[in-house]
Amino acid sequence: MSSLRSIFESITADVDGVLLFSPSQDQYEEVTADGDDPPIVVGPSNEVDAATFVELPLDFSDPTERIRFGLEGAIATDLLAGDAVVVCVMGMFTAAPDTIVRVRADEFSRSGVYDLFANSRADPSVIRDVFEVAVELGRKGQKGKPVGALFVVGDAGTVMNKSRPLSYNPFEKSHVHVGDPIVNVMLKEFSRLDGAFVISDSGKIVSAYRYLEPAAEGVDIPKGLGARHMAAGAITRDTGSIAVVLSESDGMVRAFKAGELVLELDPEAY
Repeated sequence: MSSLRSIFESITADVDGVLLFSPSQDQYEEVTADGDDPPIVVGPSNEVDAATFVELPLDFSDPTERIRFGLEGAIATDLLAGDAVVVCVMGMFTAAPDTIVRVRADEFSRSGVYDLFANSRADPSVIRDVFEVAVELGRKGQKGKPVGALFVVGDAGTVMNKSRPLSYNPFEKSHVHVGDPIVNVMLKEFSRLDGAFVISDSGKIVSAYRYLEPAAEGVDIPKGLGARHMAAGAITRDTGSIAVVLSESDGMVRAFKAGELVLELDPEAY
């Protein structure tokens, strides 16, 4: 056991900080009991009233993405330096901490995921709700068949000016918002038809069936992605919006901001 203890000691030695993911109150108090610098808590909410906290808006199933988001958030809010060495403590298999990872922050390429939620025009909860709709649609499809969908969120006025209707807008005189369970059912139903959904900063459904018209020149998307992803990249480059795309071909959910792909999620693993 002494050799195992030495391994743990080497993992935790000379670190600049600790990221503690979604701890219980007892776990947090145990970690802070020795009086050292408090850990940076990363989770959906600050239930332990931690002095240093990074909000985790999505339940990333991939621990690497969870760590990346926590690091980006801690660096962006000046809780860590860009080259900090940290220990990440999380529960991968149970709710209790069962995994310790030592990482150097600059070993992770910046994905822009934290910036997507923290520094977009749209409210973070609206972006999260749109992701939830796209993920659920990716899991279940429409009547058992895979579908694609494009949600453009934020800066709705500019987006409307850079698009045109493909059909009657069912949301033209409504005041419904994403996140409402009944509205989410409507979004899933309308997703089987062509065109993008346009959603305001506050989550109001402004339109469906919009054909996006920004020029695609200069937009660089990964090979294999089609017109829906190109339109998402172009509209976010030319407006203050972000875009969430469900791919019909591979079933992945992707997010674009400022013309760049910043996030990929597999609905089946989420």
